[in-house]
Amino acid sequence: MWIDTPGRKLYAYTGGRAFDAGQPSVVFVHGAQHDHSVWILQSRFLAHHGRSVLALDLPGHGRSEGPLDTSVEAMADSVIAAMTAAGVERAAIVGHSMGSLIALECAARAPDRVERIALLGAAWPMKVSDVLLEAAANDEPKAMDMINRWSHSGINFRPGSPAPGFSVYWQNRRLMARQAPGTLLSDFRACDRYEGGLAAAAAVQCPVLFVIGGRDMMTPPKAADALAAAIGKAPAGIEPRRALIPGCGHALMSERPDEVLAALRDFLL
Repeated sequence: MWIDTPGRKLYAYTGGRAFDAGQPSVVFVHGAQHDHSVWILQSRFLAHHGRSVLALDLPGHGRSEGPLDTSVEAMADSVIAAMTAAGVERAAIVGHSMGSLIALECAARAPDRVERIALLGAAWPMKVSDVLLEAAANDEPKAMDMINRWSHSGINFRPGSPAPGFSVYWQNRRLMARQAPGTLLSDFRACDRYEGGLAAAAAVQCPVLFVIGGRDMMTPPKAADALAAAIGKAPAGIEPRRALIPGCGHALMSERPDEVLAALRDFLL
Protein backbone atom coordinates (compact mmCIF):
# COMPACT_ATOMS: atom_id res chain seq x y z
CA MET A 1 0.00 0.00 0.00
CA TRP A 2 1.32 3.43 -0.94
CA ILE A 3 0.74 6.35 1.40
CA ASP A 4 1.05 9.90 0.10
CA THR A 5 2.65 11.96 2.86
CA PRO A 6 3.83 15.56 2.39
CA GLY A 7 6.80 15.52 0.03
CA ARG A 8 7.16 11.76 -0.48
CA LYS A 9 5.38 8.44 -0.84
CA LEU A 10 5.83 5.80 1.83
CA TYR A 11 5.20 2.10 1.48
CA ALA A 12 3.35 0.00 4.06
CA TYR A 13 2.67 -3.73 4.04
CA THR A 14 -0.89 -4.45 5.17
CA GLY A 15 -0.59 -8.10 6.15
CA GLY A 16 -2.22 -9.54 3.05
CA ARG A 17 -5.56 -7.81 3.58
CA ALA A 18 -6.99 -4.54 2.32
CA PHE A 19 -6.39 -1.75 4.80
CA ASP A 20 -9.51 -0.46 6.58
CA ALA A 21 -8.94 2.66 8.67
CA GLY A 22 -12.25 2.02 10.42
CA GLN A 23 -10.85 -1.02 12.24
CA PRO A 24 -8.49 -0.88 15.22
CA SER A 25 -5.04 -0.27 13.73
CA VAL A 26 -1.49 -1.39 14.47
CA VAL A 27 1.56 0.37 13.02
CA PHE A 28 4.83 -1.58 12.87
CA VAL A 29 8.14 0.32 12.79
CA HIS A 30 11.37 -1.47 11.85
CA GLY A 31 14.88 -0.82 13.11
CA ALA A 32 18.09 0.43 11.52
CA GLN A 33 18.93 -0.83 8.01
CA HIS A 34 15.69 -2.84 7.87
CA ASP A 35 12.26 -2.55 6.27
CA HIS A 36 8.70 -3.79 6.75
CA SER A 37 9.57 -7.40 5.95
CA VAL A 38 10.93 -8.09 9.45
CA TRP A 39 7.30 -8.05 10.66
CA ILE A 40 5.79 -10.52 8.16
CA LEU A 41 4.54 -13.13 10.64
CA GLN A 42 3.26 -10.71 13.27
CA SER A 43 1.65 -8.30 10.81
CA ARG A 44 -0.11 -11.07 8.84
CA PHE A 45 -1.51 -12.64 12.00
CA LEU A 46 -2.94 -9.40 13.30
CA ALA A 47 -4.31 -8.45 9.87
CA HIS A 48 -6.27 -11.70 9.86
CA HIS A 49 -7.48 -11.30 13.44
CA GLY A 50 -9.41 -8.08 13.47
CA ARG A 51 -6.71 -5.44 13.12
CA SER A 52 -5.77 -3.17 10.25
CA VAL A 53 -2.01 -3.20 9.82
CA LEU A 54 0.55 -0.75 8.47
CA ALA A 55 4.06 -2.24 8.53
CA LEU A 56 5.94 0.82 7.32
CA ASP A 57 9.09 1.27 5.34
CA LEU A 58 10.58 4.38 6.94
CA PRO A 59 11.59 7.19 4.55
CA GLY A 60 14.50 6.08 2.38
CA HIS A 61 14.15 2.43 3.46
CA GLY A 62 12.74 -0.45 1.48
CA ARG A 63 10.29 0.82 -1.12
CA SER A 64 9.66 4.22 0.48
CA GLU A 65 10.88 7.39 -1.14
CA GLY A 66 13.61 9.46 0.47
CA PRO A 67 15.21 11.48 1.69
CA LEU A 68 16.15 9.69 4.89
CA ASP A 69 15.04 11.19 8.17
CA THR A 70 18.17 11.86 10.20
CA SER A 71 16.73 11.93 13.72
CA VAL A 72 14.39 9.82 15.83
CA GLU A 73 12.15 12.85 16.22
CA ALA A 74 11.85 13.32 12.45
CA MET A 75 11.09 9.62 11.98
CA ALA A 76 8.34 9.86 14.60
CA ASP A 77 6.85 12.79 12.72
CA SER A 78 6.91 10.68 9.54
CA VAL A 79 5.07 7.82 11.25
CA ILE A 80 2.38 10.18 12.51
CA ALA A 81 2.15 11.75 9.04
CA ALA A 82 1.68 8.28 7.51
CA MET A 83 -1.10 7.53 9.97
CA THR A 84 -2.81 10.79 9.10
CA ALA A 85 -2.51 10.22 5.35
CA ALA A 86 -3.90 6.68 5.75
CA GLY A 87 -6.90 7.97 7.69
CA VAL A 88 -5.84 6.44 11.00
CA GLU A 89 -6.93 8.57 13.94
CA ARG A 90 -5.48 6.34 16.65
CA ALA A 91 -3.28 3.25 16.59
CA ALA A 92 -1.07 0.94 18.58
CA ILE A 93 2.58 1.28 17.55
CA VAL A 94 5.06 -1.59 17.67
CA GLY A 95 8.76 -0.78 17.20
CA HIS A 96 11.99 -2.78 17.17
CA SER A 97 15.37 -1.33 18.23
CA MET A 98 15.55 2.10 16.54
CA GLY A 99 11.85 1.62 15.90
CA SER A 100 11.23 1.30 19.65
CA LEU A 101 12.61 4.82 20.15
CA ILE A 102 10.39 6.04 17.32
CA ALA A 103 7.32 4.41 18.88
CA LEU A 104 8.19 5.97 22.24
CA GLU A 105 8.63 9.40 20.65
CA CYS A 106 5.30 9.05 18.81
CA ALA A 107 3.52 8.31 22.09
CA ALA A 108 5.07 11.38 23.69
CA ARG A 109 4.47 13.72 20.75
CA ALA A 110 0.94 12.63 19.91
CA PRO A 111 -0.67 11.00 22.96
CA ASP A 112 -4.12 11.40 21.46
CA ARG A 113 -3.03 9.38 18.40
CA VAL A 114 -1.28 6.47 20.14
CA GLU A 115 -3.41 3.86 21.88
CA ARG A 116 -0.50 1.72 23.19
CA ILE A 117 3.12 0.93 22.37
CA ALA A 118 5.18 -2.26 22.27
CA LEU A 119 8.95 -1.75 22.44
CA LEU A 120 11.12 -4.64 21.25
CA GLY A 121 14.88 -4.56 21.81
CA ALA A 122 14.59 -1.14 23.45
CA ALA A 123 17.37 0.76 25.18
CA TRP A 124 18.14 4.23 26.38
CA PRO A 125 20.54 5.68 25.75
CA MET A 126 20.93 3.73 22.49
CA LYS A 127 24.58 4.55 21.96
CA VAL A 128 26.49 3.03 19.07
CA SER A 129 30.15 2.13 19.56
CA ASP A 130 32.77 4.23 17.79
CA VAL A 131 34.06 1.08 16.08
CA LEU A 132 30.64 0.32 14.62
CA LEU A 133 30.05 3.93 13.58
CA GLU A 134 33.41 4.01 11.82
CA ALA A 135 32.65 0.77 10.00
CA ALA A 136 29.22 2.07 8.96
CA ALA A 137 30.89 5.17 7.55
CA ASN A 138 33.80 3.49 5.76
CA ASP A 139 33.06 -0.21 5.30
CA GLU A 140 29.35 -1.06 5.28
CA PRO A 141 29.81 -4.80 4.62
CA LYS A 142 32.07 -5.05 7.66
CA ALA A 143 29.54 -3.13 9.76
CA MET A 144 26.70 -5.41 8.65
CA ASP A 145 28.74 -8.50 9.51
CA MET A 146 29.46 -7.08 12.96
CA ILE A 147 25.77 -6.34 13.52
CA ASN A 148 24.75 -9.84 12.50
CA ARG A 149 27.27 -11.45 14.84
CA TRP A 150 26.04 -9.35 17.75
CA SER A 151 22.32 -9.53 16.92
CA HIS A 152 21.93 -13.30 16.98
CA SER A 153 22.19 -15.41 20.09
CA GLY A 154 23.93 -18.35 18.41
CA ILE A 155 24.51 -18.22 14.67
CA ASN A 156 26.22 -21.62 14.58
CA PHE A 157 23.28 -23.38 16.20
CA ARG A 158 19.56 -22.93 16.19
CA PRO A 159 18.22 -20.42 15.11
CA GLY A 160 21.24 -19.74 12.88
CA SER A 161 20.30 -22.66 10.64
CA PRO A 162 17.01 -24.02 12.00
CA ALA A 163 16.55 -26.24 8.92
CA PRO A 164 18.63 -27.39 5.94
CA GLY A 165 19.03 -24.63 3.37
CA PHE A 166 17.81 -21.90 5.71
CA SER A 167 19.88 -19.37 7.67
CA VAL A 168 18.51 -16.59 9.84
CA TYR A 169 21.95 -14.98 9.78
CA TRP A 170 22.20 -14.77 5.99
CA GLN A 171 18.57 -13.84 5.59
CA ASN A 172 19.13 -10.78 7.76
CA ARG A 173 22.45 -10.03 6.05
CA ARG A 174 20.73 -10.01 2.66
CA LEU A 175 17.93 -7.77 3.92
CA MET A 176 20.44 -5.25 5.21
CA ALA A 177 22.33 -5.27 1.90
CA ARG A 178 19.15 -4.24 0.07
CA GLN A 179 19.07 -0.82 1.70
CA ALA A 180 20.69 2.13 -0.04
CA PRO A 181 24.31 3.02 0.80
CA GLY A 182 24.51 5.49 3.67
CA THR A 183 21.29 4.31 5.31
CA LEU A 184 23.06 2.40 8.05
CA LEU A 185 25.25 5.32 9.12
CA SER A 186 22.30 7.71 9.10
CA ASP A 187 20.21 5.35 11.23
CA PHE A 188 23.02 4.69 13.68
CA ARG A 189 23.72 8.38 14.09
CA ALA A 190 20.02 8.99 14.78
CA CYS A 191 20.07 6.37 17.55
CA ASP A 192 23.39 7.55 18.97
CA ARG A 193 22.33 11.20 19.09
CA TYR A 194 18.84 10.71 20.45
CA GLU A 195 18.64 12.48 23.81
CA GLY A 196 14.91 12.61 24.43
CA GLY A 197 14.33 9.11 25.77
CA LEU A 198 13.61 9.88 29.41
CA ALA A 199 11.54 12.96 28.60
CA ALA A 200 9.49 10.96 26.11
CA ALA A 201 9.04 8.12 28.61
CA ALA A 202 7.83 10.57 31.24
CA ALA A 203 5.19 11.85 28.80
CA VAL A 204 3.74 8.45 27.93
CA GLN A 205 0.03 8.15 28.72
CA CYS A 206 -0.76 4.73 27.26
CA PRO A 207 -0.10 1.07 28.10
CA VAL A 208 3.46 -0.08 27.36
CA LEU A 209 4.96 -3.50 26.69
CA PHE A 210 8.70 -4.23 26.62
CA VAL A 211 9.68 -7.38 24.71
CA ILE A 212 13.22 -8.34 25.72
CA GLY A 213 15.66 -10.93 24.43
CA GLY A 214 17.36 -12.71 27.30
CA ARG A 215 20.65 -12.97 25.36
CA ASP A 216 20.45 -9.65 23.51
CA MET A 217 23.96 -8.22 23.17
CA MET A 218 22.91 -5.13 21.20
CA THR A 219 20.34 -3.89 23.71
CA PRO A 220 20.82 -6.05 26.85
CA PRO A 221 17.81 -6.67 29.10
CA LYS A 222 18.92 -4.09 31.66
CA ALA A 223 19.18 -1.42 28.92
CA ALA A 224 15.41 -0.89 29.06
CA ASP A 225 15.33 -0.31 32.82
CA ALA A 226 15.73 3.46 32.69
CA LEU A 227 12.84 3.85 30.24
CA ALA A 228 10.61 1.52 32.23
CA ALA A 229 11.37 3.39 35.45
CA ALA A 230 10.65 6.77 33.85
CA ILE A 231 7.34 5.50 32.48
CA GLY A 232 6.39 4.07 35.88
CA LYS A 233 7.14 7.35 37.64
CA ALA A 234 5.36 9.51 35.06
CA PRO A 235 2.23 11.46 36.01
CA ALA A 236 0.07 9.03 34.06
CA GLY A 237 1.14 6.24 36.40
CA ILE A 238 1.62 3.59 33.71
CA GLU A 239 3.13 0.32 34.92
CA PRO A 240 4.95 -1.16 31.92
CA ARG A 241 4.57 -4.84 31.14
CA ARG A 242 7.58 -6.99 30.28
CA ALA A 243 7.85 -10.13 28.18
CA LEU A 244 11.25 -11.78 28.48
CA ILE A 245 12.15 -14.28 25.76
CA PRO A 246 14.91 -16.49 27.20
CA GLY A 247 17.83 -17.44 24.98
CA CYS A 248 16.92 -14.88 22.33
CA GLY A 249 19.19 -12.23 20.86
CA HIS A 250 18.41 -8.83 19.37
CA ALA A 251 16.87 -10.28 16.21
CA LEU A 252 13.75 -11.21 18.12
CA MET A 253 11.28 -11.46 15.24
CA SER A 254 13.41 -13.92 13.27
CA GLU A 255 14.96 -15.87 16.16
CA ARG A 256 11.77 -16.38 18.16
CA PRO A 257 8.85 -15.35 15.90
CA ASP A 258 6.21 -17.38 17.71
CA GLU A 259 7.16 -16.06 21.14
CA VAL A 260 7.16 -12.47 19.85
CA LEU A 261 3.76 -13.01 18.27
CA ALA A 262 2.38 -14.46 21.49
CA ALA A 263 3.57 -11.44 23.49
CA LEU A 264 2.08 -9.00 20.98
CA ARG A 265 -1.15 -10.94 20.66
CA ASP A 266 -1.71 -10.86 24.41
CA PHE A 267 -0.98 -7.13 24.50
CA LEU A 268 -2.81 -5.97 21.40
CA LEU A 269 -5.88 -8.19 21.08
